Amino acid sequence: FRGAAICGAISGLDIALWDIKGQALGAPIHELLGGPTRDRARVYGHVKAESLDEMVVNVKKLKALGFTAIGHFNPFLDEDRDQAYFKPYAQKIADAVHVVAAVREAVGDDFDLCIEIHRRLTPAEAVAFARELEPYRPMFYEDPIRPDSFDAMARVNDRITIPLATGERYNSIYDFQTLLTREGVAYVRPSICLCGGITGARKIAALAEAHDVQVVPHNPLSPVCLFAGLQLDAAIPNFAIQEYPTVGVGFEDKGTSNEPTTELAGAGIVTNVPAFKDGFAEIPKTPGLGTKLAPDAAEKFPAFARKIRMRPHKDGFIVDQ
Repeated sequence: FRGAAICGAISGLDIALWDIKGQALGAPIHELLGGPTRDRARVYGHVKAESLDEMVVNVKKLKALGFTAIGHFNPFLDEDRDQAYFKPYAQKIADAVHVVAAVREAVGDDFDLCIEIHRRLTPAEAVAFARELEPYRPMFYEDPIRPDSFDAMARVNDRITIPLATGERYNSIYDFQTLLTREGVAYVRPSICLCGGITGARKIAALAEAHDVQVVPHNPLSPVCLFAGLQLDAAIPNFAIQEYPTVGVGFEDKGTSNEPTTELAGAGIVTNVPAFKDGFAEIPKTPGLGTKLAPDAAEKFPAFARKIRMRPHKDGFIVDQ
């Protein structure tokens, strides 16, 4: 009963109930959570690239568009998942470090890099790679290993100096309590559409606050999830930055373009999107979530089956990415 399918359904219901209550009382959800701690939330854009040159160009474009940070930044690049993967250890680490170094040189120090590993390293590799990244000062180092072992995550976090972020695959406050007690994280990444909705995410934020850990809400999904995240961001003191999925990289699976943009993925599903300026999204002040579904949302965004893709390793093993 704690699986992602059930927890996802509960999260959706929770967000809807908060929206209903806010609209009934004529107040934005963050007012019902104790009032705002800020009037805007710093956001990071998504970057995607299949080569070093494309990565550098795309990150520079995102900076020019107004972002002050980028995430979904995969230093191993977004190669074709249908191709068998293999690189010798030294080459794998060296190539990825070169990508991070080139991006840091291109954008300077007035721009944050949120590095996304997608669980592709072993604990030993994660420690070695993190130490190589220290000169490039990433804001955080996300999901370097699979999240299954809290002890393994804590061992990695204890052996590195750059901030570790994880949590998107946890769907219970008890997972986060164990992670925080083991001192396995610097930034928690609750998925508000998976961890119990706004109610669950607020509990996780409180647990994190008690451990002096900041919150980076995970959101590769629709604008509805973003609005829920912004309501949470406004109401908690330990918010750090909000994931802001853009067209081509977000939940829609819309085309294969890697072109940088500030356009929110799935913007047509709602009647309005948050105002974006200088790397920040404005906290909605209208009742409830701050948006409504567009009248034609169901027709424009019909349900579709999204394939779970796993990359084959050259030896026939399946690599979790």
